[in-house]
Amino acid sequence: MIRENQQFFNRLNLLAEMLILEASLIISYCVCYYAIAFASAPFPLYDFSIYGIFLLPIYFFVYSFFKTYAPLQSMTYPTIIKITFYANTIVIVPILIFLLAIQSFYATWLLLLVYYFSCLIIISLKRICMKAVLSSLRKRGINCKTLIITGGGKPAMEYLQAIKTKTTFGFKFVGYVANEKTLNGEYLGTYDELYDLLNRYKPDELVCTLDYDNVDRLQQIVADCEKTGTRISIIPYCYQYLPTNAQIDQLGNIPLINLRQIPLDNNGKYFVKRIVDILGSVSFLTIASPFILAVASLIKCTSKGPVIFKQQRVGKDKKVFTMYKFRTMVQNPNEETGWTTKDDPRKTKLGSFLRKFSIDEWPQFFNVLKGDMSLVGPRPEIPFHVADFQKEIPRYMVKHQVKPGVTGLAQVKGWRGDTSIVKRIECDIFYIENWTLMMDITILFQTIFRAFANSEDIIAKEKSKEDKKINKKKESSKLNDAQPKTSNVEKITEEIISTTKELVKAEENQKREGKNVV
Repeated sequence: MIRENQQFFNRLNLLAEMLILEASLIISYCVCYYAIAFASAPFPLYDFSIYGIFLLPIYFFVYSFFKTYAPLQSMTYPTIIKITFYANTIVIVPILIFLLAIQSFYATWLLLLVYYFSCLIIISLKRICMKAVLSSLRKRGINCKTLIITGGGKPAMEYLQAIKTKTTFGFKFVGYVANEKTLNGEYLGTYDELYDLLNRYKPDELVCTLDYDNVDRLQQIVADCEKTGTRISIIPYCYQYLPTNAQIDQLGNIPLINLRQIPLDNNGKYFVKRIVDILGSVSFLTIASPFILAVASLIKCTSKGPVIFKQQRVGKDKKVFTMYKFRTMVQNPNEETGWTTKDDPRKTKLGSFLRKFSIDEWPQFFNVLKGDMSLVGPRPEIPFHVADFQKEIPRYMVKHQVKPGVTGLAQVKGWRGDTSIVKRIECDIFYIENWTLMMDITILFQTIFRAFANSEDIIAKEKSKEDKKINKKKESSKLNDAQPKTSNVEKITEEIISTTKELVKAEENQKREGKNVV
């Protein structure tokens, strides 16, 4: 049902939203100038409705850019609200500029406000209601795609579990085809019977999940699907190594799958990000320059040592660079390997305040200007930890394929300071593989409003199981290396304890004997 009517539903959805936007403008006009009459209307209602029609292509372009017309089952309710908010906020900017240009802002600011919130609320409610209705229908088996799975190995098991768990995806499992009964579902027959089965059940789609042992059956399965006109999707047996958005290149007639596609490898996207870095860092340093001078003076007056703390960090392509920070601790010999903790005794009183609000990171904007860092990206580590983590944590070195950042996705998610390295790497890799300019802007805003207040209280609570395993491995290896020394110490300790106990007993006996004599 979805396959035949998806295009019709998409057009109907687009038409409904355009009508909502135009109706919101007319209703906002009537509320502001007829019901409230807060000012005299600069233009008649007819002219405003015409302006609204010219706005519709802008809305369509921005909504498409933010992928608001993507299948609703692939988005959560908070995601729907978030992207609708971003899209409507961006559209309102040219309207504001236009009103300021024609000097009609003071007569239309309330109209602009009512129009913005009415569009935001109505469009969001409409999309949420549509998702709720579609999810309810699909849970009942209505408006679902029927599909057959070929294969009975691990890929088939995991895919079947996914579609059974998430019924809102809209898939109705008919059964599976394999040479053996291995899955928890209806067994339809063998691979040799596939052509007859496709004609009998007429599924909307066939999902080919062959494992390595049965990959020679692929040619026959594709041929049977083509003969019956059945749509086919393939899950390769090496699927666990593929990223979410795999990039396929073409070398002659041979397709090549790029396992680590990075959007910033595109020169145009890299150029845009670099321009944003330069403009952002220059703007911040200009605005914050008085505060930077004040902080530098306070550091110089309250503790001995340099104002700027310089430390070697590993950046893009594993190149080492010097990162700048305000000095927040007393000078120490472990500055190249030590890791700061919440109650670190090396921190000065002023340093604790600077770290609490991340003010100590401000000099890194000079690193951004130099080109060593970016405004947003994975946080850089010192070479000592990089050499250690790359042996223990899978895919750790992937983070060095882009420039490190002043802030990053992991930091706004709470994985900062002495927290889980594994979780940080997961966030870093997601950022690297799914980078967009809007993601950078979102992270910067989240940094200002959420991550700027760095209380460092999450240090002990957010430790992951993976880090604990790594620490246990390290401890066990150290214990194994020091086993002979430890056994000797234990023997001596036991002898001392037993001798002490004997002396105490002898003393008690002497006291008892003395009392008896008296």
